[in-house]
Amino acid sequence: MSRFWRQALQVAKRDLLVEGRAGEGVGIVLPFGALAVFVVPLATSGSASLLADLAAPVYWLVTLLFGMQLALRQTATETVPQRRLLVLLGLDPVARFVGRTLSAWVLLIGLQLVLIPLVVLFYEPEPVPTPALMLPALALYALGLAMLGTLAGDLTVGLRTRTALAPMLAAPLAVPLVMGASQSLISISRGEGILTWTLLLVATDLALAVAGVVTARPLEETAT
Repeated sequence: MSRFWRQALQVAKRDLLVEGRAGEGVGIVLPFGALAVFVVPLATSGSASLLADLAAPVYWLVTLLFGMQLALRQTATETVPQRRLLVLLGLDPVARFVGRTLSAWVLLIGLQLVLIPLVVLFYEPEPVPTPALMLPALALYALGLAMLGTLAGDLTVGLRTRTALAPMLAAPLAVPLVMGASQSLISISRGEGILTWTLLLVATDLALAVAGVVTARPLEETAT
């Protein structure tokens, strides 16, 4: 394994260990996401057909909002002195971006997997004919959100308005991700192909990856 990937995996491992010990993301963000899924039916007429229609939109909305909070939470755990120390230790800024993205991706996958049975339980949507076909779309969707959250967090590091500004920057850029994932689900439900929407997700992820690699070093220098 190359030095770059060893560094990236060490960063990801560190972030997941910090999250496991603090438990703020999983212990706060995840329960609130589950609560959001539960509250929506209480704010509607309770019609079975209406809830079934709302199942997918609620799922994508909750995974977007609370998924971004998870990704931003990962970036917020690292202080400026810690980043300076990592620079002195010779950590590649791109490896840091990749590692932080990997850790956020793991947490986002967990969020998605927890919310799926809750949405099925509370909304009783029509069953998806071949749910396994959605796995690549969900993975690409989570990966894009992880990179987007990492980028937004790095762009706003040190700002007092970071908590409000980072989601505002990330939300518009997440539109292709939400569109690709949601339309993939609709296409699978109709028995249609999902190649177009999968390519949209792949293209968006590649664009975010390029942006993350290109801006990693300048953002590192600005933050430290």
